[in-house]
Amino acid sequence: MKKLILLIIAISSLNVSSQELETILLAGDDAGKLTNAYVNPGTKALIFNINNGWYHTAKVHKKFGFDITISASGSIIPEKEQFFNLADIGLSNVTTFNQPTTPTLGADNNITPAEITYNGTVSDQNVSVTFEMPSGIKDDLPIGMVPSAMVQVGLGLPFKLEAIARFVPKIGNDDFKAGLFGIGLKKEITNWFGPLDKTPLHVSLLAAYTSMNADYEIGNTSSDGVGVITQNASAEFKLNAYTFQALASLNFPIINVYGGVGYNSGNSDLNMLGDYTLSYGPGIQETVSNPLSISSDAGSFNATIGVRLSLGFFKLFGSYSAQEFSSFNAGIAFSFR
Repeated sequence: MKKLILLIIAISSLNVSSQELETILLAGDDAGKLTNAYVNPGTKALIFNINNGWYHTAKVHKKFGFDITISASGSIIPEKEQFFNLADIGLSNVTTFNQPTTPTLGADNNITPAEITYNGTVSDQNVSVTFEMPSGIKDDLPIGMVPSAMVQVGLGLPFKLEAIARFVPKIGNDDFKAGLFGIGLKKEITNWFGPLDKTPLHVSLLAAYTSMNADYEIGNTSSDGVGVITQNASAEFKLNAYTFQALASLNFPIINVYGGVGYNSGNSDLNMLGDYTLSYGPGIQETVSNPLSISSDAGSFNATIGVRLSLGFFKLFGSYSAQEFSSFNAGIAFSFR
């Protein structure tokens, strides 16, 4: 499932080490706690990332004016989120470890992860199995940031309104597919402030929602009789992201400056489905069905500042958002009316 997390985050295929997250299932009831602690910084970064890129001006289109925007975003996982303390996640006394901290997926690849030892009972037999937690994937990400990319369209409506839709079709291969869809509404309120509508300053409000879904077929992970054998196994990832912003922009003929303040939030669910045969050694096996379901949420106030270059209908823009997981956004737009 480490491939799943990479593919979800990048929405593309990347090469990773052979260590798979499925091995964590050998930790029994503690598997969910270990998986959530490892994955959580990446899903939080993705929530903040997907909430980026909804605007590059506060000014709305004239009625039936429109733009087509292609943008890419990247979120930085803070250093404090690149490791977690195994003693702080509520592991049971049958699960031990050889070092107190281990990387999350946001850490560098070359940092040695902790070894986990599970001492429990399977089929009335005492078992002891040791496995290594996954390493970080930061070096596999573009310039060390959690990336996303999308295409969106804005359409001017009556009453100083603009509808926005974004879409990435479900792409991938037979093993993995991911896609997203989002809708937003921008309302310009410059005329609420009297003479401001006679100046280059524009003010508006924005509310937007994005939904992302990914599916991954899970393969076998086994060596020396210890590991996980799967049957009809898959993982499902669902993410919902919400943003509410107050926007302002100074729209000059060529250079525009824009920004916003507001709140970004979202939630995600990761479910492992199917049958999993956990092998703890020769002749010692346990089969579990739908073994893992973990949820994550994130929320943060944010402030964004950006610059847009306008060359007729062609626009080039970039912005920075200060929030819990700081983000960058850049792209191009073709804007008419």
